[in-house]
Amino acid sequence: MTLYLVRHAHAGARSSWDGPDVDRPLSEKGRHQTDALTAHLDGVGLDRVLSSASVRCQQTVAPMARSRGLTVEVLPALAEGAAPEDTDRLIWELASGGVDAVLASHGDVIPAVLDALRRDGVPVEEGHGLPKATYCELAVDPGGHVTGATFVDPRP
Repeated sequence: MTLYLVRHAHAGARSSWDGPDVDRPLSEKGRHQTDALTAHLDGVGLDRVLSSASVRCQQTVAPMARSRGLTVEVLPALAEGAAPEDTDRLIWELASGGVDAVLASHGDVIPAVLDALRRDGVPVEEGHGLPKATYCELAVDPGGHVTGATFVDPRP
């Protein structure tokens, strides 16, 4: 089983967006990044596609959901500024439930999750900073334990 912890694709500068930040969509660059991400994960079996409520997160994973006949599930634990313990709890619940899933979130949430996994004794690959439209692949053993986190950059 595998969990894919995805940082949303490029959405342009907050300062150039007039509406609520949660409604800020992907930029053209972000749409191209999403295409690369979707192609990279083509053929990967998924049971669920989860996302922050932010439009940019949902747009990043929507093509993966559509191609598998799934809906994007919005969860507060993936929102920008989410409490790290809520996101960590979600990861362990998915792992123990035997679910293959993509989770789209933000640049503050994902590093906090990876730090929590490290504290739990999980080996986490270091040094990449998780740029937009990249992900950490979380390996989960049959007992529902996260056993490792590997950085993946599918961008062209």
